[in-house]
Amino acid sequence: MEARTEVGGVRLAELMGALSYAADLGLGQPIEHCMRQTVIALRLADRLGADAGEREATYYVGMLMNAHCHADATEQARWFGDAIAFKGDGVEVLGMNTAQTIGLLLRTLASHGTAVDRAKRLASFPGAGFKQMETFLTTHSTLGAQFAERVGFDALVSLAIGQAYEQWDGKGQPLHLRGDQICFPARVVQFAGPAETFHRRHGLHAAVAMGHRGRGRRFAPEVVDAFGAAAAEILDDIDEAGSWAALLAAEPGLVRRVPATELDAVLVAIADMIDLKSPYLAGHSRGVANLAAEAGRDSGFADEEVSTLRRAGLLHDLGRLGVSSGIWDKPGPLTETEFERVRLHPYLTDRMLARIPALSRIREIAARHHERLDGSGYPRGLTAALLTPPDLLLAAADVYHALSEPRPHRPPLDAGHAADELRDQVRRGLLDREAANAVLRAAGHRAPARQGWPGGLTGREVEVLRLLARGHPNKQIAQRLAVSPKTVSNHVEHIYAKLHVSSRAAATLFATQHGLMGTYESGG
Repeated sequence: MEARTEVGGVRLAELMGALSYAADLGLGQPIEHCMRQTVIALRLADRLGADAGEREATYYVGMLMNAHCHADATEQARWFGDAIAFKGDGVEVLGMNTAQTIGLLLRTLASHGTAVDRAKRLASFPGAGFKQMETFLTTHSTLGAQFAERVGFDALVSLAIGQAYEQWDGKGQPLHLRGDQICFPARVVQFAGPAETFHRRHGLHAAVAMGHRGRGRRFAPEVVDAFGAAAAEILDDIDEAGSWAALLAAEPGLVRRVPATELDAVLVAIADMIDLKSPYLAGHSRGVANLAAEAGRDSGFADEEVSTLRRAGLLHDLGRLGVSSGIWDKPGPLTETEFERVRLHPYLTDRMLARIPALSRIREIAARHHERLDGSGYPRGLTAALLTPPDLLLAAADVYHALSEPRPHRPPLDAGHAADELRDQVRRGLLDREAANAVLRAAGHRAPARQGWPGGLTGREVEVLRLLARGHPNKQIAQRLAVSPKTVSNHVEHIYAKLHVSSRAAATLFATQHGLMGTYESGG
């Protein structure tokens, strides 16, 4: 990635810092965990004689290594219930013996669902469960590497993220690399994360002991030895050194910025990453952003205002990553506690972006997409007098687009019923009439003819891909399309082969990036 020092645009380290906050929440760790792990990794890199390129890659990998840990959160939740809590507890296995690890796993598998559900999970996990856990790691590292390439990082950053779950003894994922086959930034960051957690939770000696237990197996011996020889110094003032301001000040090399001309492409990549949180959200952020922007043009907004509105649409659901998929994908009514967690997600969006001055207006609009005219919205209960026209447009676009998508408690509404529901919310004093009308006019003109399908897919394969991206198993897809499960399985194999992917999450990302999700999926 070419270093850019011009004034303007958005500082790259700030964007990656915001994503590190999202990773913290998805991992069940406190905010700034990834920043502290980055500091630890940098200090280890310095002691091990890293060159300038390795040090810079270590900096960005420290913030981004776990950014896609939510990509298959739906599948994780089926096994573990609250997948965020499971990941937060899961790091403790590095300090456990085999019996303790098995006990934690059994308790988690049996923690949710009916008695029949629990029995089925416990019976199937030794085979299907372990295999799927390996798939999770492959998905996280593969999509993370692709994201780094898409954003424009140097090849070493992408390579290191792709190797983040390899192990020194060759038992990692996805390539079973061994020893020095694992690149230097991956070796130091994959140790720095658990070192930070053990130090914070259990103290310095526990962090050192954790490293020794994994030496030569999970972790590179020279990394563990460097840490053990100077752990107190490496962990000294870690809270201050791992703060937002300190970590930005520690950015290696020249300050990198994403120019305004390239910002949209980066934000689209982030939006696609966000929407992997749930199959029900595939393409949602792109779709809301495009619909809101079109409504803004219809409303006479200047080009700059339209651009700001679209960017707010791309980022409006960033805070979703901090709420368990067990809530987002729940088919029945939410409990009061669960709904309170849902109400937090616009607030989390606001806090994740709050320290990026260049995105301040985008952040304000994004964080208000669930506010309502009568003050009944969230997170702040703002009323009409405090909401701006872009706020009103994004809120209406989000409602309309969500109505046109499936949700765990209902199928998608057709265009007519979605429009009726939007108008009803206007009548009830929730949404602005002019904003809703602009959204409806914009939606009425979003049906371009498609000249062939991307990736060489057939029309039937696109139908299967859309259902697959929504999280439907093969049997349900077969029922929806009135074909046999074997036929669906063949279609899925062909889709994966054509798209060069190996998981639902990766196929979903392709579908979203190529306009097959989030843009009124009934159209062709």
